[in-house]
Amino acid sequence: MRFDPYSKGSQWYTDVRTLSAHLAQGPLDTALCQLVDARVSQINGCAFCLRLHMHWARRAGVEQSKLDMLAGWQEAPGFDERERAALDLAESMTRLGDGRRVDEAVWSEARAHFGDDELAALLYIVGLTNVWNRINVAVELPADFELPEAVPAAPSK
Repeated sequence: MRFDPYSKGSQWYTDVRTLSAHLAQGPLDTALCQLVDARVSQINGCAFCLRLHMHWARRAGVEQSKLDMLAGWQEAPGFDERERAALDLAESMTRLGDGRRVDEAVWSEARAHFGDDELAALLYIVGLTNVWNRINVAVELPADFELPEAVPAAPSK
């Protein structure tokens, strides 16, 4: 690991972790949140976050067969329309840059499946997962790293 941002920047870690915990108590189902977090972590190549969110997804009742197909969710059976809308928005947001934007069709589909509070929560969850991923990838955080304080289990709703 190049640098430990969790002990060196402990107040920032605490602040971001507090936001994560607050979002986990929001209007979205825990299983959906963990699917989104795991997919964003796959795209960003964050092994630590991927391990964490796959574990939490299982605890939230997501079947292993669905997790096995997550990288190919667009062609895979078993994902409902709400999950597909969330995953599509998450992928679009994660891949912003180089002239890429969230396509109007992706946005419209998300609006069709999520109310205002849910959509706001989804936007922040995707954004925050990208923050965690980018920090962890930048410092080459090992997949088996133990955080300075125990990370609470994702709540069940």
